[in-house]
Amino acid sequence: MNKHLLTLHDWSAEEILDTLDLADELKYKQKNGIEHHLLKGKTLGMIFTKSSTRTRVSFEVGMYQLGGSALFLSSNDIQLGRGETIYDTAQVLSRFLDGIMIRTYKQSDVEDLARFGQIPIINGLTDLVHPCQILADFQTIREHKGKLSGLKLAYIGDGNNMAHSLMYGGAKVGMDIAIATPEQYQCDPEVVKNALEDAAKTGTKITLTCDPVEAIRDADVVYADTWVSMGQEAEKAEKLKVFGPYQIDKKLFSYAKDDAIFLHCLPAYRGYEVTEDVIDGPNSVIFDEAENRLHAQKAVMVKLMGEK
Repeated sequence: MNKHLLTLHDWSAEEILDTLDLADELKYKQKNGIEHHLLKGKTLGMIFTKSSTRTRVSFEVGMYQLGGSALFLSSNDIQLGRGETIYDTAQVLSRFLDGIMIRTYKQSDVEDLARFGQIPIINGLTDLVHPCQILADFQTIREHKGKLSGLKLAYIGDGNNMAHSLMYGGAKVGMDIAIATPEQYQCDPEVVKNALEDAAKTGTKITLTCDPVEAIRDADVVYADTWVSMGQEAEKAEKLKVFGPYQIDKKLFSYAKDDAIFLHCLPAYRGYEVTEDVIDGPNSVIFDEAENRLHAQKAVMVKLMGEK
């Protein structure tokens, strides 16, 4: 098993699928009151320079259910970025903790913690990727579709960390990914290159287009994300104008398969990236998806921090 979760590009299909199987098992045990203290006595440090409802609550509750404890560390609580080097921070926290989850802006901060520390590092989100969310998404898709391989997922919106992670994850597990973005908000070229190389090995199709209808046509899964991510508030007015044609409404959603499911990583802004009749409609499974953040992340923690 990989020592860290920095990006799904680093994980094999077997590692991803084994983690999803464990997530299903842990969800079953939690729902049926079966104790699963697999991380008893372990402590997870949670570093947040970007706040989040779902990330903090799911990791903190997850560690509690696994018999361990979680320590919330905001940017005001630690010296990281305020004089102390990442090297020193990683060395010190490795003496106190059994693992670190970090939610921050720069991917390099996550990678440096992994490089300089001696404990598992979990990427809770960066501006580049959001691997934990994708594992929860894949768990949700399997619950509703029974499989991942051979399905088509359409992502409509900004070429951001969600688009990147869907490409990485889809390429590994054999799920075709179609991404529609405005021309000036396309995905990172290096991520696209990496994902296409992975897709070539598994026979997965990755489609990049500026046409949302082309992307969503015959999709099994339709995915949206906020147009304005945290830290991009100054771009809001411009983005709202550019992204108007990329709103997922009933007309656009109708190009997907009749039994397509709708996913959104939340928080959602109804009337912007998606209309109420889609996100609150019968095809939406966003709250199953949100719940699965808990179970998928518990599986990640057990895989990385549990007894080998």
